[in-house]
Amino acid sequence: MFHVGGARSALQNWIFAKQHDGVFVLRIEDTDAARNRPEWTEGILSALDWLGIERGTYEGPYFQSSYAADHTAAATRLYGEGRAYYCDCTRDDVVARTGNKHTGYDGFCRDRELGPGEGRALRFRTPDDGETVVEDLVRGKPTFENKLIEDFVVARSDGSAVFLLANVVDDLSMRITHVIRGEEHLPNSPKQQMLWEALGATPPVWAHVPVIVNEKRQKLSKRRDKVALEAYRDEGYLAATMRNYLMLLGWAPSGDREIVPWSVIEDEYRIAEVSHAPAFFDIKKLRAFNGDYIRALSPTEFTAVCAPWLAGTGTIAAPPWDPAAFDPQVFAAVAPLAQTRIATLAEIVDYVDFLFLDRPASDEGAWAKAMKEGAAEILDAAARAFADVESWTAEPLKAALEQVGLERGLKLGKTQAPVRVAVTGRTVGLPLFESLEVLGRDRTLARIAAARAQL
Repeated sequence: MFHVGGARSALQNWIFAKQHDGVFVLRIEDTDAARNRPEWTEGILSALDWLGIERGTYEGPYFQSSYAADHTAAATRLYGEGRAYYCDCTRDDVVARTGNKHTGYDGFCRDRELGPGEGRALRFRTPDDGETVVEDLVRGKPTFENKLIEDFVVARSDGSAVFLLANVVDDLSMRITHVIRGEEHLPNSPKQQMLWEALGATPPVWAHVPVIVNEKRQKLSKRRDKVALEAYRDEGYLAATMRNYLMLLGWAPSGDREIVPWSVIEDEYRIAEVSHAPAFFDIKKLRAFNGDYIRALSPTEFTAVCAPWLAGTGTIAAPPWDPAAFDPQVFAAVAPLAQTRIATLAEIVDYVDFLFLDRPASDEGAWAKAMKEGAAEILDAAARAFADVESWTAEPLKAALEQVGLERGLKLGKTQAPVRVAVTGRTVGLPLFESLEVLGRDRTLARIAAARAQL
């Protein structure tokens, strides 16, 4: 799935290209067969669509596997010009020669003059001395001593190019001038720069943005953390929220503000202002951001973005009610109440399901919490009070239940708890009396009677 770090890099490249009248290029590096499936590629494309980097507005997608012949030709050229050599050493061979404290390949095959053959990988001959300086828009000019860089593999024994060489060849053919990517790729940069120069070309300008970490300041891991952009989309985070939040991971707009329109981010973003420090992916903060974005929607916009969750369309799970039971007018009546309370769109279902189910959701925890001693008496009294209410609207209903509480020395919060669970199935939700108004007299009294019978 599409990693949030990849999404951030995509947005940064996208903005940078627009700011400089350039072209954003999307390349799918699909040469690893174990990690290459059509549905995964489609997942990347649809995630980019959702973010606002839509198909047809950029160059590509290109597929790295389509350029395998170019990669092989480059490897052959490096070998023919003496810039690379074949090696038949295994990792165990290297360890046996250098001990367990080895820091990389020891150059054993440099002068053996082996030719291509089974079990022989092609290694690049790194310079014995000097330095490689990486031009980096974020980090200045990181400098690497060449003697500390091992003779790295550029092609496997079957002739296929590894990532480092394939990437350089593709960047060359696609006229890539700038690469914005995660800090974890920085150690690759001097190696790729050597390959660019060996192939007679000027390397691109790099920008290595800070690594994204979790609350324990550990790099976000697919095995440990929630990192898939699609997962956040399917939980009901808005694309506008995610765009805004991802751009704040290592950068900030002007002034004391974080939630800003995308047009402001596009105008103000400067790659040179990106921080070196690790960026904390704070899910609590993202959730709060999303709540703010949801509350800023117009009623029409809010109804529209909730629609997939109310209908169970696309990748969204179907709601628990019969589709025929859903009434758009009923939802419209409570939508403003829900809009101020939810932080993700997926939460809308739990807030309104009681309106479209024959019986409220069964929540044993809520039942145990609310239906304590005295609950039966409160339900009986509430049923009598509600039956006598002339105007079935929120204020008279509230006044009626307040009176029930006063007669028993209870505050409204204690009095309404068993009524809320009887009617909605939950201890937390929309304002109770507005909910009763929308649900109606008959359904409210029927649910109170059912809960009383259960007690």
